[in-house]
Amino acid sequence: MHPHRLALLATLCALPGWELGAQPVTAGAFERENNAWPFFVDRREPSVGNPQVRSGAGPLVFRNPSPALKGGTASGFRPFWVQINEAGGDLRAGYILYPLFSYTQDDRSYKWSLFELVRKQGARPGQPAPASAFEGRTQFEVFPFWFSRVSDDPDVAYRAFFPFHGTVRNRLGFDRLSWTLFPFYAVNEKSGTVTTSTPWPIVRTTRGAAQGRSIWPFYGTLERPGVSSSAFYLWPFGFTATRQPSPDDPPGTAPWHDFGVLPFYASRTGPGFVSKSYAWPFFGYTERTEPVRYSETRYFWPFFVQGRGDSRQVNRWAPFFTHSIVKGYEKHWLAWPLLRRAQWTDEGVDRARTQLLYFLYWHERQTAAGRTHSPAADLVHVWPFMSAWDNGAGRRQWQLLSPLEVFFPGNAKVRQVWSPLFAVARHDQRAPGNTRTSLLWDLVTWEHIQSEGHAEFHLGPLLGVTRSGQGRRVAFGRGLFGFQHSPERGWRPFWLAFPARRLETSQPSP
Repeated sequence: MHPHRLALLATLCALPGWELGAQPVTAGAFERENNAWPFFVDRREPSVGNPQVRSGAGPLVFRNPSPALKGGTASGFRPFWVQINEAGGDLRAGYILYPLFSYTQDDRSYKWSLFELVRKQGARPGQPAPASAFEGRTQFEVFPFWFSRVSDDPDVAYRAFFPFHGTVRNRLGFDRLSWTLFPFYAVNEKSGTVTTSTPWPIVRTTRGAAQGRSIWPFYGTLERPGVSSSAFYLWPFGFTATRQPSPDDPPGTAPWHDFGVLPFYASRTGPGFVSKSYAWPFFGYTERTEPVRYSETRYFWPFFVQGRGDSRQVNRWAPFFTHSIVKGYEKHWLAWPLLRRAQWTDEGVDRARTQLLYFLYWHERQTAAGRTHSPAADLVHVWPFMSAWDNGAGRRQWQLLSPLEVFFPGNAKVRQVWSPLFAVARHDQRAPGNTRTSLLWDLVTWEHIQSEGHAEFHLGPLLGVTRSGQGRRVAFGRGLFGFQHSPERGWRPFWLAFPARRLETSQPSP
């Protein structure tokens, strides 16, 4: 064997997954990746349909399958513009420097927002009217100054210019909210109770389902006949309140009473419940006998608290140590806020989370509830250096660097728009023996698909080394020249054999 052939074979065998005697090669199926970094990198994902993944200018220009929309695509120029399209090409979402601007639409309606302060939503042109008049045709806000809703129903339509004049309906937690030269005049309505403030919050009059008057902060009363009554004196220093039993409570159930002269004394009493505080809020106790038992003593709250009960336990010596169990949620603190650990069960999944200074180190493990030996899923953040994920069923990923993931868990928009900009290195194990790793935004990549006998290494456009079945290929300059091996012909040189700009995709097996 010639020396140069021996050197090439040694190079191939040194790369991960480069064993001899694999499956026969399919003609023209060598490279899954066309790497002309930094101008573009095209590759095929080894999944059903082999979807195309494209990138350019490092992480800036991209096009890939959308993780948020099945069959759709995500593309754009990060972070300035990112869009999500359906399989048929229809736009479903777009983001400009998210969260600065975002746009979403479905078959009937659209919505856009500018930093969630300027917002507009309504029906798309040519679409049928909304299912109910309350949905309105168009809603537009410049928070907190302008509010409007256009609707065929005058009872839900409104226009309001804060603080000068206007009315909004079913917004900001009220059924109706009106003002004129706020705070000099304001009216709010909720659940049949109408409160007029002249000016807000000093002089208030309440009528309708509740009756009351107040001159804040000196004195005020509020009476809901048969439901509750309350009063304050020199708010917040003195207050009283009584809440009557609900219709579902057994006959003869005692009402709830609150009384306070702060900061000297405060109390709450009710059916099977007594809570009292002295030198509020520092010292006090709570005794509950129904519907569950619980007893708590507070010494210089919130630092020293001891509590025991049927579904609740608190042992707090802050900031040194805290252990609590509340309805199955167990939490430990050591040297708050240094180390926190929590365990709980949610929707059939046991979760255990460990945090160092909240976000510097963050680790959550998930297992099937009650099955301690079941496969575990792990998510780890070491801020700002690394994030890693393992679903416990063979799928694993990690990324270096990762400054945002720990602050925006579950936010697919941040993950699509911003996270790839920091991905100096990424690793994706789709299944055992099926991996891809990239450095410097695909300048260096290597992929191994054991089930197909395929392995590939790229150093940008300078060097590409591929094994597919029994075929071997070493290309310089994306195919300017190189060497290719087959069992029939051995090693042969080639020139000017460049990969196609659009990689061919294979069809899934029937």
